[in-house]
Amino acid sequence: MGKEQKEEVTLEKMEEQVSGEAETVAATDAGQGVEEKLAAAQEEIAGFRDKMLRAAAEFDNYKKRMERDRNAAMKYAGEHILRDILPVVDNLERALSQGVIPGVSAEQNLAALLEGVQLTLKSLLATLEKFEVKPVESVGQPFNPNIQEALTMEASDVVPASHVLAEFEKAYYYKDRLLRVAKVIVSSGAAA
Repeated sequence: MGKEQKEEVTLEKMEEQVSGEAETVAATDAGQGVEEKLAAAQEEIAGFRDKMLRAAAEFDNYKKRMERDRNAAMKYAGEHILRDILPVVDNLERALSQGVIPGVSAEQNLAALLEGVQLTLKSLLATLEKFEVKPVESVGQPFNPNIQEALTMEASDVVPASHVLAEFEKAYYYKDRLLRVAKVIVSSGAAA
C-alpha cells in the first residue's frame, strides 16, 4: 500500500464520520423543533447577559468603594500621629495654667515650670521617635551642607574651623528621609 491508498482510507473514514454525525444531528432535529432550540438559546443568552450586567455593576461598586476608602485613608493619614501628640499639648497647657503658686518662692515656681517643660519635651521626643522621627546632633560636628544651613560664622578657640558651633534649629530625619535641615552657626576657627 502506498501513501495515496493510506490517504484515501483516511478520507473515506472521515467522510463516514461526518455523515454519521449529520445523521445524528438530523435525528436530534426531528426530536426537537428548530423554534424550541432557538428559544432555549435566546433564554441562555438572556441569562448570560444578566450575569454580565450584574458582574459589571458589582465591579463598578467595588471601584467606587475602593476610591472612597482610599480618599478617607489619605485624608486622615496623620490622625494616629496627632492623637499621640495631644498629651504633649495637654502637659504644656497644664504647665502654663499653674502659673505662680502662692506661698512658694519665685525660684521654686520657675524650677517647677522648667521641670514640667523638660518632661513635656521628653514626652514629645519619645512620641516623635515612636514614629521614626529622629533628631540629628550637629554641635561639634563638621559642617555638612546636605543637612545643615549655615546662618553665620563666628570665631572660636574651642571649636575647630568648619565645625558647628551652635544650632538654632535641629535637623530631623523621618525614617531615612531628611525632614528638616539644621540651622547652625559655623566656627571660623581661632580668633586672630
